[in-house]
Amino acid sequence: MKRMDQARIDAVLNYIKSKEKPGQGNERVKEIVNRMLKDLFNMMADLDITSEEMWHACDFLGEIGRNGEWGLVFAGTGIEHFIDVKMDWEDEQAGIHAKTPRTIEGPLYIEGSPVSKSYAELETEPEPNAERLYMSGIVKDENGNPVEGAKIEVWHCNTKGLYSHFDSTQPRFNLRRAIITDKDGKYEFKSFVPVGYSCPPGGSTDTLMALLGRHGSRPAHIHFFVTAPGFRKLTTQINIEGDPLTYDDFAFATREDLVPHVKRIPADQAAAYGKNEAFAKIDFDFNLIKDAENIPAGENHRSHANI
Repeated sequence: MKRMDQARIDAVLNYIKSKEKPGQGNERVKEIVNRMLKDLFNMMADLDITSEEMWHACDFLGEIGRNGEWGLVFAGTGIEHFIDVKMDWEDEQAGIHAKTPRTIEGPLYIEGSPVSKSYAELETEPEPNAERLYMSGIVKDENGNPVEGAKIEVWHCNTKGLYSHFDSTQPRFNLRRAIITDKDGKYEFKSFVPVGYSCPPGGSTDTLMALLGRHGSRPAHIHFFVTAPGFRKLTTQINIEGDPLTYDDFAFATREDLVPHVKRIPADQAAAYGKNEAFAKIDFDFNLIKDAENIPAGENHRSHANI
């Protein structure tokens, strides 16, 4: 079919824009919505998108909201990853070279995790038969100096691939803790080697991934926020080395520098590390960027689920 003529598309766009009242409303919102409509209308013409397809899309967008899956859709379509890539580019323009890469937050953070000094055990409810994990390291500044009093918020899923709060069977704040670094910038936590998770079966994101010919699963990973007075917030996560989906993450979050080596310590060597059981060991340092007015912000003030 012949493409709808551009003059007619532009006339509709101009008619819509003509209803704006000068000096009223928000100029940034006007700019974004007008550009979005321009791109959408031209896409509809280019791809001959039908009215039936558009109303199906309207229904699907509403379903995503009712299911509370917009955070997953942002991750699964690569929007959240592109936000990171754009922020990396902004850092490059400002001459900033972060030693610890940022990567996506995901939609499953909860505020208010229990706080401890230097060391934490993440399990409120121990996972039976899981492989114990001890992860430790130092929070440093750009010059490698330790940062005392940094706050590391850490969270991950259980062995069923479910997160506390969103999974009502788990205790409050299970596998969610906040650790304040000591004078040497050190932290350590005990947990277990997590597994990956998949989008809710039959949910909006799962449906969209299937239509795109993709899966909706993530590799095993652990999330972090790292903050300290005078420093930019770091949002990142590590992947568990050896997971088959590490480089096939539906959320595009894997970054090479965020796949640390996992060292397995047998029970007969555990005492040398001050432990009394076989465990997996991860050493990982976080490097923070000193905050300044002329650099891109680390905080995006996105909303989070209420506790």
